[in-house]
Amino acid sequence: MIQPANRLQETKEYYFSRKLKEVRALEAAGHPIINMGIGSPDVAAPAAVVEALKKGLESPKAHQYQSYTGIPELRDAIAGFYKKHYEVILDPATEVLPLMGSKEGIMHISMAFLNPGDKVLIPNPGYPTYSAVTKLVEAIPVFYDLDATHHWLPDLKALQEQDLSQVKMMWVNYPHMPTGAIVQEGFFKELIAFAKANNILIINDNPYSFILNDHPTSILAIEGAKEVALELNSLSKSFNMAGWRVGMVMGGKTHINHILKVKSNMDSGMFYGIQQGAIAALQLDDSWFVSINDIYRKRRNLIYTLARKLDCTYSEDSVGLFVWAKLPDGIDAEQFIDTVLLEKYLFITPGTIFGSQGEGYIRFSLCVTEDQIRKAIDRF
Repeated sequence: MIQPANRLQETKEYYFSRKLKEVRALEAAGHPIINMGIGSPDVAAPAAVVEALKKGLESPKAHQYQSYTGIPELRDAIAGFYKKHYEVILDPATEVLPLMGSKEGIMHISMAFLNPGDKVLIPNPGYPTYSAVTKLVEAIPVFYDLDATHHWLPDLKALQEQDLSQVKMMWVNYPHMPTGAIVQEGFFKELIAFAKANNILIINDNPYSFILNDHPTSILAIEGAKEVALELNSLSKSFNMAGWRVGMVMGGKTHINHILKVKSNMDSGMFYGIQQGAIAALQLDDSWFVSINDIYRKRRNLIYTLARKLDCTYSEDSVGLFVWAKLPDGIDAEQFIDTVLLEKYLFITPGTIFGSQGEGYIRFSLCVTEDQIRKAIDRF
């Protein structure tokens, strides 16, 4: 039998890939599953975006290979969006790179900058793909703990006391997933100073800026950030375009060129119609965010009711597409969600899939209708 590469020995199938098989099997057996596990927007993308996609299909360019860097109009739209919402000035020709979803950007960035044996600082709890990709490129994950006491922010003083000589990259993610924490004033400035002092490349993964958050922020707004930082962003959550796979990475010209060397050897450009839809999304006025956040706010209030029924506590200062809730002391998160799934046919995500610091927590998605949330409440 042909053996797989050694790099797969420490790489497991993505949790949701495995767990959703179990959920689908229960559904196939006739059980009325309510899925609060996945952050996959259930509301349609803006009508203007869909219309722009349709018009793009009619272009003679639609069926041709596209530029690895995206069409100029898309890069211009991304730069304009960052200027309007984050007060960040980007050169669309050299400091913006469209991606087929920000998840592929995690791989591209890691391949562009990491050698086997390099160390990477990864948040605990945090997005599991950071550590999975780090292992795939044969670098070494070094987890830094986050907790509610410190507002789910890294303790930079404690990190500075560690041996950072082999650390090349650090992943941060604010607004934070899964906790919904936002950065405290001055934190990004301290983080950039930390990166410069230790010659570490910081990547802020920033797809939740506009979900129930009145103050979108970008690490690139900090003076000197482009020297040591990149930012990933995505249209998936902000514009309900998860299946369209549109993301972007921004940063200094040299860093972007390194990533492009990887990307240009791994795809043949983003579909033209999708690029046109992305441009339309980026140029929408703020009424879109007002309308979608009105929907999510009502859902979140109902999720709070459900969380209280489960004797959970939560912070109302959190933002984003999820509610991060603490179980009563002594309850195992994975056992709890398995019991709820099998007895109440409700799928909630256990905090442990995001790291050991997620033990004792569960995460609810807001991508569920009010009617479904009410049904879930009634089951308890």
